[in-house]
Parts: sequence; structure tokens; C-alpha cells
Amino acid sequence: MTKNILYLCHRIPYPPNKGDKIRSFNEIKFLSKNNTIDLISLADEPEDLKYAQNLKKYCRQVKVFPLNKKIAKIKGFLSLLSGQSISQGYFYQRKFQNTFNKWTMSEKYDAVICFSSPMAEYIFKPAKGIKDIPENLIMDFCDLDSDKWNQYAQKTKFPLNIIYKKEASRLLQFEKKINKIFNKSIFVSHKEAELFVKYHPGAKDIRILSNGVDYQYFDSEKTKITQSFFSPMLVFSGAMDYYANIDGVTWFAKEILPEIKKKSPEIKFYIAGSNPGPAVKALEKDESIIVTGFVKDIREYYKAADLCIIPLRIARGVQNKVLEAMSMGKAIISTSQAVQGINSEVKQVLEIEDDPQKFARKAVDLLNNKIKRKHLGTAARDFVLQHHNWDKNFAGLYKP
Repeated sequence: MTKNILYLCHRIPYPPNKGDKIRSFNEIKFLSKNNTIDLISLADEPEDLKYAQNLKKYCRQVKVFPLNKKIAKIKGFLSLLSGQSISQGYFYQRKFQNTFNKWTMSEKYDAVICFSSPMAEYIFKPAKGIKDIPENLIMDFCDLDSDKWNQYAQKTKFPLNIIYKKEASRLLQFEKKINKIFNKSIFVSHKEAELFVKYHPGAKDIRILSNGVDYQYFDSEKTKITQSFFSPMLVFSGAMDYYANIDGVTWFAKEILPEIKKKSPEIKFYIAGSNPGPAVKALEKDESIIVTGFVKDIREYYKAADLCIIPLRIARGVQNKVLEAMSMGKAIISTSQAVQGINSEVKQVLEIEDDPQKFARKAVDLLNNKIKRKHLGTAARDFVLQHHNWDKNFAGLYKP
């Protein structure tokens, strides 16, 4: 029997071109096969508003509200001053709340699914009170955001480190409240769930639903290269307005790439991703670094790469960039932090290194060993085929 599900999302899940959007889109796609989905979402990029039409293929109703980042930051700061987390204020909009109230009053929903903890604020502030919200409340935390803010605090200086530390504490309290009231708390990996239980020993109703990858799309055999690339070639992909990615590529460019260039002076390091800020663009002062900005088809960069590198020092959950590169059959060197959410067997199909000097040596060794790169790439694709199927992994998302 078809069920009605209301899905709340902090960022429009289309196009599925960055971590959280990839996961939320695939949840909606999966749920729509046997249920009726209504979606309310925010869009933090004005050009994304037009993609509401694309989501109507999977949803009966779609309502997307623009998120003005400047106003959202002010609201987030005021939220912090009021005793709540920045995140609760940043992502809260009265128009979103009004739509939520209207839909839940006029439609009987069998479940409400929130993607990302700030969406729970709309559950806690309904017009008629929480008793009128469907009893089946599901939160996909994905990653433990409060701990991510702790990591930010450790990497930044005063006064930001103080603000980030406070946000981590406030958000953790909010996450605990969500877990108490919601029927199911979902995390992307066992490590994320274990971390939450460490901070909240009384946690209940926890589920682990790992990410998948569209291995039919991310397939080197089906990908055509339509442009010229330099060789040898290293590739990092990701949204370049995201702090963890900025930190990772900056660290790699300063601490690791110079050592690689001593042995491979012709090397080119491609940073492929949308919205690169001044700190990332400044890396192009090094002629071996190419900052692409938005790319239409990241698969071309993966296929052309001799080696994919994932030098993240701040990371939570499962990194989709790792799964995509593996699905493309590429040899990968990653920090341990970037793969901590993936099955421990992953260490057999890629290189893991945190020390800059050793990272550089492993990169040089792989650049000089085509056979080993081929072997790792084949093993990596086999790994995602076995462990990262969306339909299989999301089977426990919603069961009436």
C-alpha cells in the first residue's frame, strides 16, 4: 500500500553534484518507487531554484525556498546569542514553516523524514503543536555535524575557534533532543553512530545506512574524454567553497605536492569543483596547479587522472568523492580521515596515508607503476559494486 511521506531538506537535492545532495536525491529516488513524496527544501544557490521541476519526476509536490546566505548568517548569529545553535537559525525560514504547517494540516502523512538536523526545527515549531505531526519521525543525520564543528574549532584561531566550539556544544544538545523525540536516527556509518553514542550514551533507535554510488554512470568504459589534459595528472574533486575541501587541497599543495614535483616535475594537480574562493584560486600561482571551477562532467577528470588524491584532514561519514573515484576504477591515495566511514576492507583497494612525506612517496611510486595503478583501480570498482548499492543500502530507510 502506497504511503505518503513528507521530506524536509536543507539543500535542494538536485542536481546531485555534491555530498549531501547526492545522498538526499538518492533517498527520494528510492522512496518514490513505492511511496508518494512531498518535498520542502531550501536552495542556497539562486540558480538551483530551477531544478525544482526536475524533482517533480519523483515527488507529488515540490516547494523550494531561496536561502539568502547573508541573512542566514545574521539569523544564525542571533540564534547563537539566544542560546540555540547557529545551524537552527541559519536554516530556519518562516515561509518554509508556513508551508510545512499548511501541508501537515491538509494532508495525512504516514512519515516525516528530515535530512540534516536543522530540519527538525520545523517539527518542533508547528502551528498546532507536535502532537499533530505524524508519529513516524525519521532523522537522517548522515554525519554527526556537532563533531564537525569541533574539528573546525581545532583548525581555526581566536575568535572563530570559540564560536565553533560553542556551536558544537549547542548542536550536540539539539541532536540529543532529536534522538529523544524522533522514532529513528540514521547515520551514514558505524563510526558516526558510535561517536554519537559516545557523546550521548542514552541514544536510541539508531540505524546505519551507508551511501551508494551510481556505478553505471561512474564507469570509465562509458566515459568519453572530450578535452585535453596535462599528464601526469593528479585530481581532487569537490565543492570548493567547503572548508574541509579548502583545507585539504591547501595542505596538499603546500606540504605534499612540492615533494612529488622533485621526482615528477611535469606533474599537474587539478582541483575540480564549483565555487573556488580566493584561497583556492591563489594556489594557481604554482604553475603545476589548475583550478577548474565548475565542471560539466567530473567523470572526464577521473578517467584522465593518473591518480586521484583525497587529502582531507577534516571529514565525517562517507566521502562520495572516494566512492566515485573507486567506481571509475582509479588508483587513490587518501588520508585515513577521509575513509574512516567506509568498510575497513577499503584499505585493501587504495593507499591510506596521513604523513605528508610518506603521502608524497606513495604518490610517486604509483605514478611510476602503471600495473599497480591498474590493479588498485580494478579492485576499487569491485569493492563499490559489492558494498555500495543505493537500493540495497537504503532498504531500511522507511518500512511502514
